[in-house]
Amino acid sequence: MSDRSLRGMRLGSQSMETEAGVEPAARQRVEYRTEDGERVFVTFAAEAEIPATWTAKSGKEALLVDGSGPQVSNEKPVRTHWDMLLERRSMEELEDTLQKRLDYYRERHAL
Repeated sequence: MSDRSLRGMRLGSQSMETEAGVEPAARQRVEYRTEDGERVFVTFAAEAEIPATWTAKSGKEALLVDGSGPQVSNEKPVRTHWDMLLERRSMEELEDTLQKRLDYYRERHAL
């Protein structure tokens, strides 16, 4: 009999709570502008930390309107293995070395 009392209910897919007395979180609308004047509006929570830059849908970087510019970091950029290799070798040397290694592996594979 208890099976019949739940017939027609979509259990789990629909909440039984009402939205009465529920207030949405406070929000703020922030404006960004790209160098070419494109305006971008983003909505954040009132207590959220607002970033100084935002990437527009067009892929361009937009700066916060009426805000401080992006902070300049005094940290050294991360040097990758490739960066250090390019400090020691020219592209011509690297291409020559690559070609020699490819020839070597092709000869070994042919045997």
